[in-house]
Amino acid sequence: MSELRNLRHLYSLLDIAKLGSITKAAEAANLSQSALTQGLNKIEETLKASLFERTASGMFLTKSGEVFIARLERALEHLKAFDTELQKKQRGKGPNRFHKRVSVCQLRAVIATVEHGSFSHAATSMGIAQPTVHRAVRDVEGLCDVQLFIRSPSGVDSTPLARRMALLSSIAFSELNQGVIEVQELIGQMTGKLIIGSLPLARTKLIPDSVSELLKHYPEVQVSIVDGPYDELLHALLHSRIDMIVGALRNPPPVKEITQDHLFDAPLSVVVRAGHPLLQRKQLNIEDLTTLDWIAPKEGTPARERFTNIFLNQGLEPPKQVIECSSSVAVRGLLLVNDRAALLSTAQMQPEINAKLLAALPINLNASRPIGVALRRGWKATAVQNHYLKILTDLARLS
Repeated sequence: MSELRNLRHLYSLLDIAKLGSITKAAEAANLSQSALTQGLNKIEETLKASLFERTASGMFLTKSGEVFIARLERALEHLKAFDTELQKKQRGKGPNRFHKRVSVCQLRAVIATVEHGSFSHAATSMGIAQPTVHRAVRDVEGLCDVQLFIRSPSGVDSTPLARRMALLSSIAFSELNQGVIEVQELIGQMTGKLIIGSLPLARTKLIPDSVSELLKHYPEVQVSIVDGPYDELLHALLHSRIDMIVGALRNPPPVKEITQDHLFDAPLSVVVRAGHPLLQRKQLNIEDLTTLDWIAPKEGTPARERFTNIFLNQGLEPPKQVIECSSSVAVRGLLLVNDRAALLSTAQMQPEINAKLLAALPINLNASRPIGVALRRGWKATAVQNHYLKILTDLARLS
């Protein structure tokens, strides 16, 4: 997005599309015709596509232009939405048309400062000097006529308005990036990006299989798989830093800003090390599980609630002396070196089970976890992203 940094020129694209003339669009934007022409040329060079067909009777959108303008309108709506919220905050006394006065660089400085809680750390992440970030943030505060950050012993604390600005700006920039990718797809260059947030129950098989299948069709697509706790991935999803979260679904969804698509249910088993004494039994009952030492999910999580309910539903007291662990790697390590047990999907530990390092105890829990995809509400996928979602659905049918 190197040449998509001038919001004024981007807004002027809408004027050109509406008025059918660079001359009229330049007048509407209070820009010189040569400046707007130069700006349009830079945008088209970045996109490697013509957005307008130049004719004697005016300028008309090409197919690439229609695709990019549609994304541009989505992006700018998010910036305009902040204007509306700012006006409410200031009871109608806020600055006029903030979204047309702020710059991309200023908004990126706000995003980085919110994310890192420090001007210096924000500067490092952006690769620029700390005074530059500080000045950009103060300029934005001047445009808003409100304080966005408050100094604290550890750096700076962001106000709710700053966090809201960062969120809406992040989504707007993501929409612009999606627009660039869609134009490239239109001209046959399937070289976009797919960023997947990966949860434990999808890491072993679903994500590797689905990504491999996608790359058979689009070998030049850049795929990033991001591991992390659910809360971190959710934050990244809401800020459009990842495209989706694949793995265990939350019921109900934790926030209204996401949607969840169910793919299949993953049965849960009691997993222990190979050679565990209880594996010698042909059949176990639920009471036998109270004799085990457990590795349990973190307190307050849906997984811990599911673990607890297995005992409560049978009128049994849930184990109290447990090792709390949310890392599948650490759980695996703990299971391998002692006789503890963990409630897991066998698919999650299938490689270890196949290698006869771990095994599932012979007991049917009648418990499972719903597996699916979480998306940001209102998110619009590119062609490659849509194809990946279809692959996930197709694989789920085989599960």
